[in-house]
Amino acid sequence: MTDQWRHLPAPARPIGAATAAAVSAAHEQDREALSAAVAELSAQDQAQTGLISGTAVRLLLESAHPDGLDADDVRAVLEQSVRAAATWCPEVDPQVMLYLLAAALGVWDDDGSPPPKPDALALHAALLLAYLRGNRPITEVMTATLAEIQRAQLND
Repeated sequence: MTDQWRHLPAPARPIGAATAAAVSAAHEQDREALSAAVAELSAQDQAQTGLISGTAVRLLLESAHPDGLDADDVRAVLEQSVRAAATWCPEVDPQVMLYLLAAALGVWDDDGSPPPKPDALALHAALLLAYLRGNRPITEVMTATLAEIQRAQLND
């Protein structure tokens, strides 16, 4: 973990660092670095990890669609993110990507089936965030994400 995450609360530091490493590895299509970062990320507290990755996905979607998202927008993001990842990462699973998108938007219909495993969630979150962030620095995305979480928690 680098010093760039020292400003975060202690529980968020390893998640922020592992998420940034995973997203950077996915962006660079570095399978070895991605595997290591996914292992680190999936070992973190899953509730906190899910909150951070879900908030990051939501913020990036809102930024890309300032007039609001509709079903066609979500479908396009799902299709394009899966296609982009499938060119180099054959493990990409559209169902896990859909789960992440729907959960981030608060529209996942929990039918009682178990959620994807932590390693699958970590991998697909990295792939989805790498796609959504474009060329934005991941530190900028993570800083905005954690500021949004803090703001939401203070207003609750």
